[in-house]
Amino acid sequence: MVNFASATDEQLREPTIEQSNTPADDKDAPLKEDIRLLGRLLGDVLREQEGEEVFAVVETIRQTAVRFRREADAGAAKELDGMLKILTREQTITVVRAFSYFSHLANIAEDQHHIRRRRAHLLAGSKAQRGSIGYALAKLKDAGVDKETVDGFFHDALISPVLTAHPTEVQRKSILDAEHDIARLLAERDLPLTPRERAANLHMLRVRIATLWQTRMLRYTKLTVADEIENALSYYRITFLREVPGLYDDIEEDIAAQYGHEKPSQIPAPYLQMGSWIGGDRDGNPNVNAGTMQHALARHATTIIDFYLDEAHALGADLSVSTLMVGCSPALQALADASPDQSDHRADEPYRRALIGIYARLASTARALGAANILRKEVGHAEPYADAAAFSADLQVLIDSLDANHGGMLARPRLTTLKRAADVFGFHLASLDMRQSSDVHERVLAELFARAGGEPDYAGLDEEAKVKLLLAELAQPRLLYSPYIDYTPETQSELSIFRAAREIRQRYGARAIRNYIISHTETVSDLLEVLVLQQETGLLRQDADGNATADLMVIPLFETIPDLQRAAGIMAEVMALPLVQQLIERQGRIQEVMLGYSDSNKDGGFLTSNWELYKAEIALIDVFGKAGVKLRLFHGRGGTVGRGGGPSYEAILAQPKGTVNGQIRLTEQGEIIASKFSNAEIGRRNLELLVAATLEASLLPPPAEAAQKEQLAGFEGVMAEISNLAYKAYRNLVYETPGFTDYFFAATPIAEIAELNLGSRPASRKSTKRIEDLRAIPWGFSWGQCRLLLPGWFGFGSAIGQWIDGGDRAERIAQLRDMHAHWPFFATLLSNMDMVLAKTDLAIASRYAELVADEELRERIFRRICEEYRHTLECLETITGTSERLVGNPLLARSITNRFAYLDPLNHLQVELIKRHRALSAQPDKADPRVHRGIHLSINGVAAGLRNTG
Repeated sequence: MVNFASATDEQLREPTIEQSNTPADDKDAPLKEDIRLLGRLLGDVLREQEGEEVFAVVETIRQTAVRFRREADAGAAKELDGMLKILTREQTITVVRAFSYFSHLANIAEDQHHIRRRRAHLLAGSKAQRGSIGYALAKLKDAGVDKETVDGFFHDALISPVLTAHPTEVQRKSILDAEHDIARLLAERDLPLTPRERAANLHMLRVRIATLWQTRMLRYTKLTVADEIENALSYYRITFLREVPGLYDDIEEDIAAQYGHEKPSQIPAPYLQMGSWIGGDRDGNPNVNAGTMQHALARHATTIIDFYLDEAHALGADLSVSTLMVGCSPALQALADASPDQSDHRADEPYRRALIGIYARLASTARALGAANILRKEVGHAEPYADAAAFSADLQVLIDSLDANHGGMLARPRLTTLKRAADVFGFHLASLDMRQSSDVHERVLAELFARAGGEPDYAGLDEEAKVKLLLAELAQPRLLYSPYIDYTPETQSELSIFRAAREIRQRYGARAIRNYIISHTETVSDLLEVLVLQQETGLLRQDADGNATADLMVIPLFETIPDLQRAAGIMAEVMALPLVQQLIERQGRIQEVMLGYSDSNKDGGFLTSNWELYKAEIALIDVFGKAGVKLRLFHGRGGTVGRGGGPSYEAILAQPKGTVNGQIRLTEQGEIIASKFSNAEIGRRNLELLVAATLEASLLPPPAEAAQKEQLAGFEGVMAEISNLAYKAYRNLVYETPGFTDYFFAATPIAEIAELNLGSRPASRKSTKRIEDLRAIPWGFSWGQCRLLLPGWFGFGSAIGQWIDGGDRAERIAQLRDMHAHWPFFATLLSNMDMVLAKTDLAIASRYAELVADEELRERIFRRICEEYRHTLECLETITGTSERLVGNPLLARSITNRFAYLDPLNHLQVELIKRHRALSAQPDKADPRVHRGIHLSINGVAAGLRNTG
């Protein structure tokens, strides 16, 4: 068992992987050694910084918490409770920090071990491991898919992870930077180091952990949208800027190797692109406006052009090729002659001169796009690039010249990687999505119609009348808006945002903003309203022949259970409109639809949410197929399983056949961004998994046998029955049980989460304590903090039990087992639920239940939750045939076992701090910011320990 005990330098000189005296078949031995090392170093820092007394308190709490977990000892619980109550506020914060930092350090060790194991597979020659591009290509080739089909896939595909900021994000960039350095030092210890180098490495690890300890983990001020933008941009510098272009190269080499080609053929289309909501997502966030959109793109442009400038400067040093030794192309010579560099010393070095000219043009471009500080001044003035394509064309000139003059090898890797980055990232870095709620659009249009002397009560019209009015307006060349009329601040703000989008597209390129997402899409008029607002601001235009073009694709977001059920009907109706058909034609006969996992889960529970999403996708495939339009689905997934989380690879492969087709976007949210992309190698692997899964799901031939189709129909029939039962069970608890809302607000830290500086977006859409108004993200996050994770499993046990009892038990159990064995959708659903159940802890949850003052309410609801949990475990075990959690993922199972002894104290401390905070809140004059700070610290630590609760 790892502890915080101090260790001498000799004890910390652990053996290398090759020298380890642990059993040879213990693949996790290096992980255990890393965790022990980091735990001991943290213990040393704790002793040095805080003293022996505090160190002893931490160790005593740790040991008591371990006993509480191992033995479910009531005496240990009472002892721990008493211990925590007598801690001073300063001691409490120190103890919370100690266990929080251990969670973070354990994550670093686990990430390093994942990298270590993957490299071991690659060194052993296992390039085609599951989830890799090589594995996917091998499967496709075996299935008879030829290279031309694969090339066609990459030419037409769009695969886009979209980074979003939400109230579960608790990391500061300073902490991320420090942890990145610790990860680098830990990875260094796998190398063959001399004794002096190993000692220096150990010293630097101590230094970095001490720095981490002395760095403020929390924000004392409310997180702004600008802060969220900077946090997201840090992942580009760590991972995306280099790993995305590198992955393109790897994929081309894998295709060449799999299909027997000596030289990889370059795929010109940028099929893997980054997206962002940060700065453009206005739904429920009053802090997002036209200014934040403009700021986001300026920061995007600065980040990517800084990267281009650094790479161009480095290339100037690398490409010292002289025309006295080898020739160059006329085009390259022309670039060199146009350079502001006229030094005689470089007269025979056209590549360097050309790159100096490219650098100067990039510097001018940066200034034109809003970058104020160019750290390395250019040699002389040059005109800015008109667009990123012109920059890419200049780089291609260099590549072609090298290829034609025996220098092709000199283009790899830096020059070709820079060219690829230019094609993928442009000058905009990532496409910024716009999002707003449909009710806001309705209010704005109602005012515009009324003030223009038209319809006085647009909001009061029925749906048919709204559609008729909107279509009539879209056929008119004149505008509703007048600069001579005063409008409400909301209308002025919304129109200014559309105008800003138009300016941003003109300045940074069409890919900078190209999508407009409508939250709470419930009717056809919700989509037409956004088209009218585009027309009002010059984003939708008609030519002399009446042909319309819209700059922004209007994307409906279907979120609740009823919305998902209506999705296909709405899309069929809207795509039948002649105007919309024109717009879709201009979009390349493709239309995107976004599906919301979070609100559908909060609305109908885990099982029903997944089933209704599945059904909606099947119905949409049918509707789009009849319309002859390609469907692109945008999956609004969160980190927690209750919000569509879980492994992306399995989730994509479990999609209904025909829903992927090379087109997929999905959100990456909260602390999941840090988990996936704060390490470059792990980030590269996650991107590869995303591409590999999309490739397999798109091109693998579907089963053709009629028997299999009949079997699937039977599976879906069973799922429909089970979903109906699960929906009733979930709704009965959450929305129909008297006092449940009071229980939730008392037994979880939802109120404290809403108060703290966890994001720029409010936790609730309205100032109420209704669950209906609460945003789905803090809803799920709160259940994770108290270790119940209820949105990821509740209702399953009741539904399965009732369904089995409703017929021949043996026959129905066999049917469920058959579904688990042969239906990827059902298998993935159970696998994700298995992970959630492994992280659920009723003993810890019982401590949070004690926060409910009403004893009768507490006992009634917590007992019901416990009964459903046990019933869910029994049903899962009946279907899978195993009573152990995570049998298929032993590494995660061991990770959970190892870390929970150190996570538990954070939960116990959080409960104690919440008790103190709520007691003090009743007396405003006695409010203590240190208690507030302690709760925030504990939230950070628990989120880090669970990793996917946001």
